[in-house]
Amino acid sequence: MRRREEALVADDLADDEKDPRFVTALARGLELLRAFRRNESMLGNLELAQRTGLPKPTVSRLTYTLSKLGYLAYDQNTGKYRLGTSVLALGYASLSGMGIRQVARPLMQELADQTGLAVALGGRDRLSMIYLECCKATGPITLSLDVGSHIKLSTTGMGRAYLAALPEAERAPLMAKLEEHEGERWPEIRDGILQAIEDYRTRGYCRSIGAWKSEVHAVGVPFVPRDGSQVLAFNCGGPAFMVDLKKLEEEFAPKLVAMVRRIDAALFNG
Repeated sequence: MRRREEALVADDLADDEKDPRFVTALARGLELLRAFRRNESMLGNLELAQRTGLPKPTVSRLTYTLSKLGYLAYDQNTGKYRLGTSVLALGYASLSGMGIRQVARPLMQELADQTGLAVALGGRDRLSMIYLECCKATGPITLSLDVGSHIKLSTTGMGRAYLAALPEAERAPLMAKLEEHEGERWPEIRDGILQAIEDYRTRGYCRSIGAWKSEVHAVGVPFVPRDGSQVLAFNCGGPAFMVDLKKLEEEFAPKLVAMVRRIDAALFNG
């Protein structure tokens, strides 16, 4: 699945490179940094070339430049690169600039403690959602997801909530990309998204009952900032064996909706 998404991105880049305003070298450097995946420590030029589809000589120049700038660190023993501290600095600068995290975190932790489930805030990263904040209950069993984790856009409660809140003009091209990405599974996935849009209209939240992973149940609620900034989404969920579906839908989902309203009020009503 990751390879298919990378192929789609490569096609998009090829189209963008026809735009005279588009800086191809910058785009390629950023794609190189994105080739590193969660829980991976080091990659060599050959692996980076394979993942990005870039010629190896181009990759070599990019890794050299990025290492000089501190975005990559070169390991003499292995001849491979790891992400450098400058990447970390950018990530923390981005997160610290999101005022919603500071407002949301205590309310998210309160809901996690009440439900015994994990509560997370995320934003879209291409065809995935990436966790920007995550609060967990104190129990011994929880989902192994944290800040920086990626989950699917098309089948999770958080991703469906994000899609449900988008204006149709923004959602339609994204749905077209998801159709290409999901292939033969698309009809079933599309129906789930359409149901989520209807659920958001009628209930105020979206559901993912085993749709992302059979062992995970969750609900999601979008957050649409009044200032026109990017749509985000919250979720609340956990392992299927410890999630009471009746409680999830009748008790926890309304609590998640109420939490998002409290965050909105705190941010925009002063």
